[in-house]
Amino acid sequence: MENQGEIEKMKFDITLTISLKEGMLDPEAAAIQNAITNLGYATESIRTARLYRIRLDAPDKKAAREMAVKMCERLLANPVIHRYEIEVS
Repeated sequence: MENQGEIEKMKFDITLTISLKEGMLDPEAAAIQNAITNLGYATESIRTARLYRIRLDAPDKKAAREMAVKMCERLLANPVIHRYEIEVS
């Protein structure tokens, strides 16, 4: 029996992609590009990004997105140098 006043929550899969903003130096990407060139592969450019997959409980899709935004802004991304993309399913 469900408690009165308790909001039913659903499971949501969140995909967060955190990358450096345009114009920011990406030394990890530069090192990888150099190594790939040494292997004999020509590349025009390489950018790195971090991908997080999170499953969470939320009352609705909008609330799940808001939670993901807070995670990015408070912990996962530095707003000065990072941009982030959020997918909720």
